Amino acid sequence: MAQYVSAKEAAAELGISLPTLYAYVSRGLIRSESTGDDHRARRYSAEDVQKLKARKDSRQNPERVAEAALHLGTPVMESGITLIADGRLYYRGLDAIELAATETAERVAALIWTGDLDTPITALSTASGLSNTLQGSANEFRTLPAFPLFQIALPLASTQDIAAYDLRPEAVVQTGGRILKVLALLAGGFPIGLKNIAEHLSQRWCKEDEQATACLNAGLILCADHELNASSFAARVVASTNATPYAVVQAGLAALGGHKHGGHTERVAGLLREAGSANGIYTTMVGRLRRGEMIPGFGHFLYPAGDPRGRALLQMVLEAYPNAEAVEMAQAGIEAAEKLIGEAPTIDFALVILARALSLAEDAPLTLFALGRTIGWIGHAIEQYAADRIIRPRARYVGVMPANL
Repeated sequence: MAQYVSAKEAAAELGISLPTLYAYVSRGLIRSESTGDDHRARRYSAEDVQKLKARKDSRQNPERVAEAALHLGTPVMESGITLIADGRLYYRGLDAIELAATETAERVAALIWTGDLDTPITALSTASGLSNTLQGSANEFRTLPAFPLFQIALPLASTQDIAAYDLRPEAVVQTGGRILKVLALLAGGFPIGLKNIAEHLSQRWCKEDEQATACLNAGLILCADHELNASSFAARVVASTNATPYAVVQAGLAALGGHKHGGHTERVAGLLREAGSANGIYTTMVGRLRRGEMIPGFGHFLYPAGDPRGRALLQMVLEAYPNAEAVEMAQAGIEAAEKLIGEAPTIDFALVILARALSLAEDAPLTLFALGRTIGWIGHAIEQYAADRIIRPRARYVGVMPANL
């Protein structure tokens, strides 16, 4: 879609007269600028025209707008956590890419949960590990990847945390810290106490590689929240019933595991396995296109110019491990995708490249995604508890009608 339209095109799109269009501009509803050739001639923001048209349509047909909201990304509820605007991502008004480069995941959790980076989350700073019961459960299922282990262990952990029934904001912050700690210990192993999530994972996964710690920390932060994605919406629905934060995170995990969400990382890993090396990735992508298959890990409808999360994390991996085979494959994949489909890499692609550069287990990208996104789910739970309103949309019935109606 063109970035600007003429006055006649804007008026025609909105079904209004030119004087009305100028009135909208004067009220700040539509941005305009000089064309440069003639200071009297102006062009009008096509995006603003479409937004205004959508508002008019919503007043005329609210049912259609409600239906589209569940599929096409129209805002359906308020949140003060994440803003996606102009191809950038912000947490509480702060650039998420900058946070990933300068802050720890724990401080970003404090920001998302309370609005203040400096809020202490005592449950994360204590030296205690998993309970004997949870350790026993983890040992029993130690052959499982971390993600299903999360799903097994959280219900058990919830039975041992009566304080989780306290849904006041300050209490949920500490419960969130306990949940995040349990998941981090399950992911990285629990013979040692948890210091810092990224450091813990690096110690257990990468033998205390300092560069790995920074990359893992950035991955956690960049995955922390992404507005009302499927898992966060599921988490909010569960929170709206006043279920505990443990149930909220369980709902988020259930949605995240689907291959259209966090499980998409497994599809990216499959693409790279099929390619085998940097030399094979172009041919592999061509083959998928010829078979009518998608190329996973490239293109995001919220970021026409490219996912800033994927770009930032890939840059960190490139700088930390320039000679890694995974980096060579990433560069070849990015070039091939740009040439074939004109799309840039997403966070899913970056997580898989990070895992390959660090020689991590195949389930590590989804594990890292789940750990990071737990921060967001807790943040959404805090907002939803405060709203104190159950999320209960209505369905438009399209089945067989009863005989008496």
